[in-house]
Amino acid sequence: MVTTRDIMRTTDEHVGAHETLAVAARKMRDLDVALLPVCGPQGSLAGMMTDRDIVTRCIAAGGDPYTVLVGELVDEMPVHISADASIEHALVTMASHRVRRLPVFDGGNWVGMLADTDAARSLQS
Repeated sequence: MVTTRDIMRTTDEHVGAHETLAVAARKMRDLDVALLPVCGPQGSLAGMMTDRDIVTRCIAAGGDPYTVLVGELVDEMPVHISADASIEHALVTMASHRVRRLPVFDGGNWVGMLADTDAARSLQS
């Protein structure tokens, strides 16, 4: 059985909850991504930040991305999955929560990200 651990992407790229939305936007631009994990003070995963969050929840609401902190927009721990979960389970989780990416955890620690395209591609092999 192929698990999320087998196909997840590992990365240390994240944005700190204490950083501004402008910093998050620059990181997204530089990495060419639309989503970044948000880490809290001890480095644990605190949530996820999307480019859409920055636009709709800050800029469109009249906020200043140079002063609003990432942690102010992160609501709660995102839907996530175990590193040992099957790819089928990951796809069902994504579909039921209407998300395209899942943080992957192993023993309570964030270890990577799984995208719907990675999961679907693995099923074609």
